[in-house]
Amino acid sequence: MDLGYSERRVLVVGGSYGIGKASARLMAREGAHVMLASRSSDNLLAAIDDMPDHSSDKPTSVTCDVTREGSGKILAEAVDQQWNGALDVLVTAVGGSIRSAFTDLSDEDWINNYSFNILSTVRAIRALLPALEKGNNPAIVTLGAAASKMPYQHQIVSNVHKAGILGLTKTLAAELADRNIRINCVAPGRTLTPLWTTRADKMAAEQGRSQAEILEDFSKDIPLGRFGTPEEVAAMVVWLACPLASYVTGQAVNVDGGIARGLL
Repeated sequence: MDLGYSERRVLVVGGSYGIGKASARLMAREGAHVMLASRSSDNLLAAIDDMPDHSSDKPTSVTCDVTREGSGKILAEAVDQQWNGALDVLVTAVGGSIRSAFTDLSDEDWINNYSFNILSTVRAIRALLPALEKGNNPAIVTLGAAASKMPYQHQIVSNVHKAGILGLTKTLAAELADRNIRINCVAPGRTLTPLWTTRADKMAAEQGRSQAEILEDFSKDIPLGRFGTPEEVAAMVVWLACPLASYVTGQAVNVDGGIARGLL
């Protein structure tokens, strides 16, 4: 099936690893021109080297920390220089969490994670709206989390802020419709990204167990019985951003192995 990515101009914020990188790889394989944004220039270089050989061209990159004020301007200037200010797809794959009890969290923890999970996405979208308005079949895909629909214990910061990403997505779907810009959210469940492997390593060291044992424990309440891969989540990102999904906007689609069991 031709997903219509040939010559599409794509910016993946948080594209140097994990789900963002996997999304960029799949879009490049489909023929898109891809730009990766990350705060780590080393990670960007490694991600570009790891792009598929048969992609339309090697991705370009921009080093940018979207948790900082002024980052949106950096992204917009990079798009202006690379594609004369026009953009077809924006993917915001930035975010994280703090595993902690509510009573152990400081104001600083809440504020820093808010900047990481929400303001980063707000800044990128706000700065790139003019470029998306010039694009062909423009689409935005945000990365949320299944935990926003089924909150996990000791993940309260992420639960609250990822729910905010869903609210942002749903609200912008209506506000951007008259500009012909679609926006949807992909809500991953437990996925084997560096966030989870690092967390599992830490817990394994604390408990005197192996990483595999930790991950197996966390897999027990997933109906499919395992963690997802970044590529499995990326497949939904790629679909929602493609022209074939032209009547889908304002949705939050779980890719979670069935762990979130709510009806909505």
